[in-house]
Amino acid sequence: MAQKTTLGAFNAIWPKLRAALLEEAEEELSPEELEAYSTNLQHNPLGGKCNRGMSVPDSLSILLGAPLSKDDFFQAATLGWMTELFQAASLVADDMTDQSITRRGQPCWYKQPGVGLLAIRDAFMMEIAIFTLLERFFSSHPAYVEMTELFQETICQTEVGQLCDLLTAPEGQNNLHNFSMEKYRFIVAYKTSYYSFYLPVALALHMCNLATPKNLSQAEKILIQMGEYFQIQDDYLDNFAPPKSLGKVGTDIVDNKCSWLVNQALLVATPGQRQILSENYGRKNKFKEAIIKRLYDDMELEQRFRDYEESRVLEIREMIKSVDESEGLKKEVFEVFLAKIYRRQK
Repeated sequence: MAQKTTLGAFNAIWPKLRAALLEEAEEELSPEELEAYSTNLQHNPLGGKCNRGMSVPDSLSILLGAPLSKDDFFQAATLGWMTELFQAASLVADDMTDQSITRRGQPCWYKQPGVGLLAIRDAFMMEIAIFTLLERFFSSHPAYVEMTELFQETICQTEVGQLCDLLTAPEGQNNLHNFSMEKYRFIVAYKTSYYSFYLPVALALHMCNLATPKNLSQAEKILIQMGEYFQIQDDYLDNFAPPKSLGKVGTDIVDNKCSWLVNQALLVATPGQRQILSENYGRKNKFKEAIIKRLYDDMELEQRFRDYEESRVLEIREMIKSVDESEGLKKEVFEVFLAKIYRRQK
């Protein structure tokens, strides 16, 4: 029987990894720099739900069909923490780009006392830490090169998605003609799906030597679609979920984001409604933001999301049913992922 990783067990691995990273950096950094690095590693990777990270040991356990040994759990959790480091680095950078206010119920890292623009450095340091841990703990693994390349490719994909996102919807330059569902799907696949969904499963497959081309292709096909569903949920929650439950103040409207909601609004808008969108979307103005929120209510986008969610989940479940398990991939891997996000509230 497969095991389910608890957040406590997963978090218990981090102090050892943090200590290893600081040990590796001791010869290169001054005491002051080392202290700053230590504070960065103590603050930014922690405090999230860690669903990406815990999915690595969970997926590995499902693939093996048994609870993990102590050593296997440590290795899988270490790979999981690498995904969390990349997530943390991305959030630090995104919050600066978007000028966000809160993250995980606290002021964003760049808004912390004494941080400011140094947050850019801290994001880079967390990204570099991924490869430090890979070399330290996996250099003798048969799939070390493949896992290294997987992280490099995923980082590249995510940055391409981020670039497309920023060029499509630059702040303060409202141009609704830039938006489309086709462009939205590209941004989501590259900015979210690969690192949040495909990466953890691909790492688990590599760890147990089941990363065949067929298995990786099947996993990619399903998980990219699941990642799109997840991001659409995120866009919905940014507008409709209370900030207290979400852990942050939603900013997609004022940040001119190419979100699912605005794309859906454009699909059904009357000429008058499109004019309202053009005049008020993407403006750093609370009154204009409130106008867009009322418009979303008038257009019944909340119900539109509910209808989308149910139909999309049915499609994903059909994809999971068709998985070929002959080379060791298990349908349960995807079923567990879907159960974590279906009808989530934050």
